[in-house]
Amino acid sequence: MTETTKRRLLSAAILLGVVGLTVLLLIYRNRIQEFAAFGYPGIFLVALFSSATVFIPLPGIMVTTAMGAVFNPFWVAIAAGLGAGVGEISGYMVGLSGRGLVNKTPWHETVEGWLKKYGLWVILFLAIIPNPAFDLVGFSAGVLKLPLWKFVIAACIGNIIKMMIFSFGGAGVSWLFSGPG
Repeated sequence: MTETTKRRLLSAAILLGVVGLTVLLLIYRNRIQEFAAFGYPGIFLVALFSSATVFIPLPGIMVTTAMGAVFNPFWVAIAAGLGAGVGEISGYMVGLSGRGLVNKTPWHETVEGWLKKYGLWVILFLAIIPNPAFDLVGFSAGVLKLPLWKFVIAACIGNIIKMMIFSFGGAGVSWLFSGPG
């Protein structure tokens, strides 16, 4: 088996794995929220599963907001942000599996240009903004073969900042309705 054939088989396996994971998570999307009952580890898992889907948002931010009203919002944001950041590996793997699969849009070329120019700051900044298009950032990072650990760290930090806003927002709404004492 040639090296090119091995790479193509690996790329196909990664792509099928990510698509399979997305389909599986969509089938069980109503059950994912049940993990929040397990506290911070459950919040981590909800965020991980929510971010592991490609282009199909699941209820990670809603759960983070709700759990911020129940648990310590700081630790909710840490758990959710780490889970979301690690979950973004699926998009990165799609990009890593094959350039031909992802560089078909002007948006991808724009993001790739930003990554080349500004590096990890792009990942960090775009992870802070709630948007389902963050998968394109992961695709681009994978295509550019940025080190996975750097991608994950930037994605985790950005997601933690985003989740801080939502978890403290949930805590604030809870406080408004129940009062300070």
